[in-house]
Amino acid sequence: MNYRLLGIDTGGTFTDFVFLDGDTLRIHKVISTPEAPEEAILKGIREMAIELRDSRVIHGSTVATNAVLEGKGARTAYITNRGLGDVLTIGRQARRELYNLQPQKTPPPVPKEFCLETGGRLGADGEVIEPLTDADLEELHERLSELKPQSVAINLLFSYRDASFERRIADSLPEGLFVSCSSSVLAEQKEYERGITTWLNAYVGPLVQGYLARLGKMLAPARLSVMRSSGNTCAAGQAGEDAVHLLLSGPAGGLSGARFIGKTLGEEHLLTFDMGGTSTDVSLIDGEIALTSSGRIGNYPVGVPMVNMHTIGAGGGSIARVDAGGALLVGPQSAGAVPGPACYGRGGREPTVTDANLVLGHLPRSALLGGSMPLDYNAARESLAGLQDALGLESPEAVAEGIVRIANEHMAQALRVISVQRGIDPREFTLVAFGGAGGMHVCALADSLGIRRALAPIHAGVLSALGMLVAPPGRQLSQTVGVLLEDCRGEDIEGVVAKLFETGSRELAQEGIEPDAITQKPSLDLCYTGQSFTLNVPWEGLEKAREVFQEQHESVFGHRLELPVELINVRLGLDAPAPELQIHPTGEPSEPGDEESEVYRVAEPVPVRPRTSLRHSQSLPGPVIITDAVSTLYVAPDWQCRPDRSGSLLLTKR
Repeated sequence: MNYRLLGIDTGGTFTDFVFLDGDTLRIHKVISTPEAPEEAILKGIREMAIELRDSRVIHGSTVATNAVLEGKGARTAYITNRGLGDVLTIGRQARRELYNLQPQKTPPPVPKEFCLETGGRLGADGEVIEPLTDADLEELHERLSELKPQSVAINLLFSYRDASFERRIADSLPEGLFVSCSSSVLAEQKEYERGITTWLNAYVGPLVQGYLARLGKMLAPARLSVMRSSGNTCAAGQAGEDAVHLLLSGPAGGLSGARFIGKTLGEEHLLTFDMGGTSTDVSLIDGEIALTSSGRIGNYPVGVPMVNMHTIGAGGGSIARVDAGGALLVGPQSAGAVPGPACYGRGGREPTVTDANLVLGHLPRSALLGGSMPLDYNAARESLAGLQDALGLESPEAVAEGIVRIANEHMAQALRVISVQRGIDPREFTLVAFGGAGGMHVCALADSLGIRRALAPIHAGVLSALGMLVAPPGRQLSQTVGVLLEDCRGEDIEGVVAKLFETGSRELAQEGIEPDAITQKPSLDLCYTGQSFTLNVPWEGLEKAREVFQEQHESVFGHRLELPVELINVRLGLDAPAPELQIHPTGEPSEPGDEESEVYRVAEPVPVRPRTSLRHSQSLPGPVIITDAVSTLYVAPDWQCRPDRSGSLLLTKR
C-alpha cells in the first residue's frame, strides 16, 4: 500500500519530522518555536518540500502540557454540587514536605470565585437527592455572565451513574463556551480525580482546539490526526474536544516507536530512555506499552489512561550551576530552544549537558546538530570556565565530566523508579536510548543498572515522530460499576463492554474505521472490599478474573486476603489497524573515513563513523562514535555494537 504519512513531534528544543512516501522515508529537524509551534512545523515542511495532497499528518503536540505546567490555560469556571466547591482546593490533603511546619502555599487550581455550586445531586445508587431546578440554572447564568469565563467544567457527584443533570446544565449554557462534562471526560468514581481531570480538559481545551483548528487549515488538504497520551491516534477535531488526552502526546509517540523497533528485532522487554533537549522520559515495555490511570502532570492527578512513564528535568539543554554550598547541580532548568546551549551559537552563555558532551569529545566537534547546525566548541568550553573556578577544578573537561556524571545519576535514578522500585530487575531488559541526546549516555546508564544489552534505534533522534506513523487509531474508555464481583453476572459486564464499544466505535467511524476492523481489549479494575487501590486484569470471565486478581495481588503485595472482591471499573481499549511499515536504512552507503575525536580520559583518538558506513552484522568494538543526521551514539571502551538489517544498533557489554 502506498502511504503518504508525515509524523511531527514538537519538543521543547526541536521539532522532528518523519515523512514516509511509499517506500521512501525522509527525516528532518528544525528548532522549535514555543510561542507559535505551527511556525516550526510549516518551516520544516517547506524545507523538506513535502506535497501534502493525499497525505495524513500525525502530530504530537506540547500545547496542552505547556499550558498546564506554565499555568497559562483558559479562564475556567467549575460547576459542582452544593457543599463541594472546595473539593479541588482540598484535594487529597497530601503534602509535598510532610514535616515542614511552614510549607509554601500553592494557589488552588480554580480560584474560589470561579467555583460555582448548584443543585442536581445524586446518591451513590443514582437516586436524586436534590433536584436541578430552573432557578439553579438562572443563578448559574447570572454568575457566568459576571465571570465571563472561556470554558466551563461540570463535575456533579455520582454523574457516572446518571449524566442527565450534567447534560442539562451543559445544554443551557451560552454558545461560544468550551464545555467539559465529567460524565464524558471520566465516567469513574473519586470526585477529586474526576473533577481535576474534567477541569484540566476545560482549562486547556480552548487552546488546543484553537491550535489544532489553525494547524488543520495550514496543512490542508492533508488530514490531521493527533497522538493521544494512551499511544493511540485520533482525528484532530475530536482531539480538540478531549484535550486532556494530549498531555503526554509526544512521549507516547516515543514509546510507540521503541516498541515498533523492538518487535522488528525480537526485543520485547525494554527499558526506554528518551533524552531530549529539555527533559528525559523513562518507561518500561514488557511486550505491550503499559498504561496508567493514575498519572500526574505537574501537581495534578490525571485520571484518563496515559502511558506509564516517569519524567525528570534532565536533557541536553539542562543547565549546570554551583549552589550556595559549593555543590554542582544539573537541571531542572533548561536553556530550551532559545537561546539554547552555548554551543548552539544562538546567544546562550550558561553551561549545559550538551556543552559538556561536546567538551568531553562524546559529541564530535564536526557534528551538525539536527543535520544542519554547526556547533561552537569554543563557546561550550568558555561556558564552563565559571564553574571551573567555582569548583576549583583543573580543566573545563573535569567540569564537563562532573556535569555528565550528575546528569547520568539523575537519569539512572529515574530508571530505577520504574524498575527496581517496582520489584523489576532491570538486568532482564534491554535499554533503549533515543531522543537526540540519548545515545551519548546509554552505555554509562546501562553500566549503572548492570544491564548488558542496549539498543540504539535507527532514526533515534526522531523516534517519537516515527512512532506516530506506526501508532494505531483507537480509544481507551471506562465506566465505574462499583459492585461485588460475586453479585455480578457475566452478561452484566458484557453489557457495559458493549455500551463502551458503541461509544468508541461511533467516534472511530468518524475517522472512516469500520467496527469490524476494531480490536477490543476489555479489562476490569478489581480490589478487595475496603481497599482504595485497584489492580487491572483482562476480562476473560468471572472466575478467571477473580483468579488472576488474586495472583496479581499476591505478586504485588506478597499476600492474598480472605475478603470479597469488588469490581470498580470496566475498561475497554479499542485499536484499529496501524500502518504496516518496513523500516530500512536511509542514505547511500558511505566509507568509514578517517575522522577522530579526542575523548577525555581515553588515551587514543576515538574513531567517528557515519552510521551509513556500517555493514550488517559487522561487530564494532568501542570506543567509537557513531553519527547520523539526527543523533550521536558514544560506544564506551568496554562495549561493542552491531548493526541490524533495519539499521538499528545492538550494543552488548564486552
